[in-house]
Amino acid sequence: MDFPRTGKYDKDFLKKNMMGPNSMMILEELLEKVPLKPEMKVLDLGCGNGLTSIFLAKEYGVQVFALDLWISATDNFKRFQEAGVENMVIPIHADAHDMPFAEGFFDAVISVDAYHYVGNNNTFFPEKVRPLLKKNGIAAIAFPGMKYEVKENVPDEMKPYWEAEDLEMWHSIEWWRTKFENELNHLNMWEMRCFEQAWNDWLNTDNPYAVEDRKMIYTDNGRYMNLIGITGYLE
Repeated sequence: MDFPRTGKYDKDFLKKNMMGPNSMMILEELLEKVPLKPEMKVLDLGCGNGLTSIFLAKEYGVQVFALDLWISATDNFKRFQEAGVENMVIPIHADAHDMPFAEGFFDAVISVDAYHYVGNNNTFFPEKVRPLLKKNGIAAIAFPGMKYEVKENVPDEMKPYWEAEDLEMWHSIEWWRTKFENELNHLNMWEMRCFEQAWNDWLNTDNPYAVEDRKMIYTDNGRYMNLIGITGYLE
């Protein structure tokens, strides 16, 4: 696959700031058919080191609110300055369960490789995300998943790599559909095409977590794990 927008960014900068599969690449595929427009207010939910926030600001000209619990606002602000988007991205250190925003504030909520940590239940979207969106607001979400449910029948070769906590978060498209089908119109859910490329970019870094992930991905060998993309609109 060709990812021309992601390909413009400095590879060393990406490697330094990745926290998992290449989030810019995932975001580029996720937004292929999403009509973001300049000056829209966009929440980047679980932005990590801010790569997705930088991409949103530079490629779409939107105003980004970059929220993360694990990374400090100060650290992300320095990265946004380095990328030249400090006037377009507001870094916020906050818990996704207690977000400091007005109801109906955002044109879009976007989340890459983060939503599954907090949204793997029946309450997070309707109680925490939906209220923040304007009428006709956009939701675009991507995260690791499974080709089919394996929680009750974990393949023997994968048992050393999948913790019980992981299996509470990694599910199939069919499992996730029940969390969104009554919340979003024009719901689109798919197995993302960038899985192999995005993971390889991460595994080729020297991040200690990436080194740990190598055996898991090589053992999986495309049989069980995937990346799931979800887009839709409020009424």
